[in-house]
Amino acid sequence: MKLQRRQFLTSLGVGAGAVSIAKPAISQSLPNIKWRLAASWPKSLDTLYGGCEVFAKRVAEITDNRFQIQVFAAGEIVPALEVLDAVQNQTIEMGHTSTAYYWGKEAALIFGSSLPFGLNTRQMESWLVHGGGNDLLQELLASFNCHGIPMGNTGAQMGGWFRKEINKVEDLRGLKFRIAGFAGKIIAKLGPLPQQIAAGDIYPALERGVIDAVEFIGPYDDEKLGFQKIARYYYYPAWWEGSAQNVMIVNLDKWNALPKNYQAALQTAAAEAGHWTTAKYDAVNPPALKRLLAGGTQLRPFSQEIMEACYKAANDVYAETAAANPRFKKMTTTSPSAATAISGGRWPRCHSTSSRCACAPSRKRHDLERLLGAFEE
Repeated sequence: MKLQRRQFLTSLGVGAGAVSIAKPAISQSLPNIKWRLAASWPKSLDTLYGGCEVFAKRVAEITDNRFQIQVFAAGEIVPALEVLDAVQNQTIEMGHTSTAYYWGKEAALIFGSSLPFGLNTRQMESWLVHGGGNDLLQELLASFNCHGIPMGNTGAQMGGWFRKEINKVEDLRGLKFRIAGFAGKIIAKLGPLPQQIAAGDIYPALERGVIDAVEFIGPYDDEKLGFQKIARYYYYPAWWEGSAQNVMIVNLDKWNALPKNYQAALQTAAAEAGHWTTAKYDAVNPPALKRLLAGGTQLRPFSQEIMEACYKAANDVYAETAAANPRFKKMTTTSPSAATAISGGRWPRCHSTSSRCACAPSRKRHDLERLLGAFEE
């Protein structure tokens, strides 16, 4: 009897030498892939660069480690402001960046990041998912042989660090101001000299006097980069970035060659990493602002005069750009969510006080003032 039982178990593969369990056939058929991801961020920014690490880890977990992505910080493979070019020409397979950096190539790309006096974080997500925004952006990115996956929004940003107080429009004239994206074109109408500088190069430029003022993101990242050591006055709001959406761009040929489940893995991981990034900003910015103020930073609102002048300049630039650029015009006319925010629709004004600050410069108080009140309590 014992011999027959042993023979039966052996025939089923349950003998002493057969202890492993075969993986599903679907898993076995998936290819092993290794990609490189170039970020536009230095490693010191554990919010943006950290989001890329979260993304790569999740892709590996979802694909049973068959899809491996190695993350590189700005400058390790390509410069921070050349990620789109590197993905386009297949120097790398993918990159995490802001489309705002490339508005000089195509002004309509600004809609993929942060249109000045435009959408807040919730509105941006709604436009991308339900307003046709993602489809419009895919058309733009396809012209650069890229596919885009939204990943991470910083939320509303700060207006920047200045060596001296800025009270009137005339105080801006001749100011060498590091400011990213399309906002530089707008604010140039008021007299500043806009400079687009990658994150890792900003502090040295400020320290050497190459620039007089700088805006980057918000309290947590700005503190890490050390701007408060040189410029004392910290202004708000960043009317050019009521939110700042970032994107994972993938070379279009590489994207199309991926199995569908690997494409889904990238999209799922980007959604999770994006949520992680935005949530982290909300967690780390308040205590960072408190530390900055305790260290001597002087918080200031932009004056009514400056806000209204910027708002007028923005609308002038929109009209000029739309008249000369069919793609930009299409984005403004095809995007109901963007049009609603820019024109000040009722719903944005009702559900979001921060959008009122961005879309109606006449508002004299900002949500940060309530935040400061909470600190004082």
